[in-house]
Amino acid sequence: MSLRHAVLAALLSGEYSGYELAKAFDVGVANFWYARPQQLYLELSKLENDGLISGREVVQQARPNKRLFTVTDAGLAELAHFAATASKPSFIRDDLLVKVQAVDHIDAAPVIAQLEQRAAAAAAKVEILDKILRRYRGDLDEETYLRDGSPIGPYLTCLRGRRFEQEHHDWSVRAAALLRDRATRDDDPVPATDQSR
Repeated sequence: MSLRHAVLAALLSGEYSGYELAKAFDVGVANFWYARPQQLYLELSKLENDGLISGREVVQQARPNKRLFTVTDAGLAELAHFAATASKPSFIRDDLLVKVQAVDHIDAAPVIAQLEQRAAAAAAKVEILDKILRRYRGDLDEETYLRDGSPIGPYLTCLRGRRFEQEHHDWSVRAAALLRDRATRDDDPVPATDQSR
């Protein structure tokens, strides 16, 4: 997958400015694709040049004008082509896991601190994603929404992101607690063995 397809998919939710798209990415799309705002602005320009999105200028009073973007028919065709191609297996590439892998040979304290920071960040994301999911569902319970609600695509990706963040939180909390417990035990003096026997 490329950033181009993630942007096209995000723009299916409505007409967005670059700033609004960056906010949408930060909250909703980031659970499956991360991009910096500068990357998004560059990609919007490329997509417009390729005819996959169209932009229109909106004049604002006492504020700079902005451009709003929507997906064109060519953009929908690009997404349909992308959806029909085989997906690659997902994989993890996380620098914190490299640090945990090496923890038997390095000072565990900074790794424990980073695990706790990661757990806090994941908990905050779970809270945000729960609000988004509730906003989608409205008065419906989850099973009813999954069966009949709309839109389903953004809901499912948000649900996947929520589960990912919850698992990330739980694992980080457990790993930090285990490493802290082991470090505490390693610091305890070893009882002297009874030499009288």
